Amino acid sequence: MAIQDRIAAAAAAFLEPGEMVQTAFVAQTASSWWVLLGFVPFLLLNQYRCVVVTDRRILVLDSGRLTSTKPKAMIRALSRSTRIGPTQGLWYVTTNLGETLRVHKRFHRDIEAADAAAGAAGPPPPPPPPA
Repeated sequence: MAIQDRIAAAAAAFLEPGEMVQTAFVAQTASSWWVLLGFVPFLLLNQYRCVVVTDRRILVLDSGRLTSTKPKAMIRALSRSTRIGPTQGLWYVTTNLGETLRVHKRFHRDIEAADAAAGAAGPPPPPPPPA
């Protein structure tokens, strides 16, 4: 089973009825360079995030310090029109998801697919009128 499929299956509890997962990938909060100072500093600084892109929104889910594919809690939900990329380098660093996240190159195609689908979805709906 592909890592995207494992994340999508584990994230089912955070989805709304009828919401369809388009893609999913793993991100981390700490730079991988911390491993050079030792695995313990990296473990203390890092948090893994599952990013689940659906047809309605983008979910950023907390996976904890030790596992990257088992989400435990929802951190935030973003508009589906949010752009994640464009990606570059071995570790792409983005702040577009509400915090600084690092995404490995193996997931860059997933980000590009999510951004392409966001463009095809059109602009976000207008905000509600003031009360």
